[in-house]
Amino acid sequence: MLGRGVEISEVFHDAGDVHAGTDEPYLFGRLRLSGPDPEHRSYRSYASFSDPDGNGWLFQEVTVRLPGRVDAGDTTFTSSTELASALRRAEAAHGEHEKRTGQRDAADWPNWFAEYIVREQAGKPLPS
Repeated sequence: MLGRGVEISEVFHDAGDVHAGTDEPYLFGRLRLSGPDPEHRSYRSYASFSDPDGNGWLFQEVTVRLPGRVDAGDTTFTSSTELASALRRAEAAHGEHEKRTGQRDAADWPNWFAEYIVREQAGKPLPS
């Protein structure tokens, strides 16, 4: 957008849902703190612009999608910690699965873990 001459505001963030500072001419009357969210939390850093018709638009940085907001075909992790946490949840759920079935299916655990993690991220029903 910058390459096409669109003026975009500086990156800004809120202070507990209270913005401080002006955001004109992009979103009239809104307030903000300069710079990205100090903790780089998802849905907490913004930039804005105005289109040729005078409509105000707001960009919102997403670093980690909320559960159920991921396309089932796009399973992604933003850190090794996030992936490790998903693997631990899948491991615990797989243990419960083996208790319910009354048998170990150790040879198939990677497929079961993968299905669990993809479904969990996509907000779909988890395997039983």
